[in-house]
Amino acid sequence: MSLTRQCVLIVSSLAFCVGTLHADDWPQWRGNGRDAKLSQSEQLQSLPSGEITRKWTIPLGPGYSGPTVADGLVYVTDHGARDADGEPIDQGEVERVICVDRRDGSLVWQHVYDAPYTIQYRAGPRAAVTVTDGVALAVGAMGHLHCLDAKTGAVRWKHDLNAEYKINMPIWGITASPLVHNGWVIQIVGGSNGSCVVAFDLETGAERWRSIDERAGYSSPVIVRQADQEVLVCWSGESLSGLDPETGKTHWRIEMLPRNMPIGVPTPIVQDDLVFVSSFYDGSLLVRLDSQKLDATTVWRRIGVDEKNTDALHCMISNPFFKGDHIYGVDSYGQLRCLSLDNGDRVWESDQAVQRNRWATVHTIQNGDREIMLNEQGELIDATVSPSGFTLHSRGFLISPTKLQLPRRDGVVWSHPAISNGEIFARNDAELICAPLR
Repeated sequence: MSLTRQCVLIVSSLAFCVGTLHADDWPQWRGNGRDAKLSQSEQLQSLPSGEITRKWTIPLGPGYSGPTVADGLVYVTDHGARDADGEPIDQGEVERVICVDRRDGSLVWQHVYDAPYTIQYRAGPRAAVTVTDGVALAVGAMGHLHCLDAKTGAVRWKHDLNAEYKINMPIWGITASPLVHNGWVIQIVGGSNGSCVVAFDLETGAERWRSIDERAGYSSPVIVRQADQEVLVCWSGESLSGLDPETGKTHWRIEMLPRNMPIGVPTPIVQDDLVFVSSFYDGSLLVRLDSQKLDATTVWRRIGVDEKNTDALHCMISNPFFKGDHIYGVDSYGQLRCLSLDNGDRVWESDQAVQRNRWATVHTIQNGDREIMLNEQGELIDATVSPSGFTLHSRGFLISPTKLQLPRRDGVVWSHPAISNGEIFARNDAELICAPLR
């Protein structure tokens, strides 16, 4: 009997507090549930092929953060100051949070602040903006956390996390998007003195708790339900842990020490009582949550010889996903793989989603029984994955790769798209676009 069939259904889909937003909004990293799934009302029957027609295009500075869509507005961050027309202006090394009207891309507001970089891959901020309860929460690559009025951009409160928490700065900077839960803003900080994870009061910005004395990774946290309680799942640079989101108390911890450097990027994924993570160097870990108490155990761990001779799945930027009794994801050099949920054995591998290359990336949004994929070449793919293989329905061109995110070949598109009300929002190092999909 498969693992899925053995499970007692103790864990809901991801549950998050994102305020009173519209159901078809994309108000935070990977959408409403942080799971990159379209609701039934949002699902699309097909995608356009060929050159995809745009509704609007606006100039944008470089950055890795994906767009966020909420209450008729689109939010994104970039690196470098620009005037009201989007033209670059010299204000030194700064980061910018911008808000535009989803109808035409017109600028609503922008917030610019100094952010000298000491990290590698300096193209710009990584984390998506989180919008909830009338505020927009943005964290920059060097740890500048801002709570801004969602309509005006006025600063409600802010923290320089690097200065305040003495961050052991990851080589690629701060990447985890803020998570809002029950009035707390939960942020992966990577600070010293037990401040890898810190919760702030949404209203005031005051610290409410800090937890975990470990190096930060690059993964954003999620909330699950376990044993009739809500649990905060955090993947640090050294472990996968379940915390009390109200206090930061550790309920369970499974060690996952890096053999090279902390490089866990994808968000933990959840199905029933299973949690899965995958890392470029350190392979895959499947964990089962106890249904009766706040504990967790390893189901299986698979790790290859190195980044090229991989076992199961070694994800870099691309987030894996569950579908039935299998796990699907993009391996270290772009191989789309299907794994057995029982033991991590590889069922099949395909090169149809993206050209092979180191760190080749595909962002996948689950669209009912089908998958919407934006690959790093800027292609939008309508496909179905199943245990029998990869079925391509259509392939269109959405947005051009650029070279500031990664200066190789013809560049890359590494930012996660957002889909809201039948429209897709995507960015590269030069522009933010909106395109209708219906």
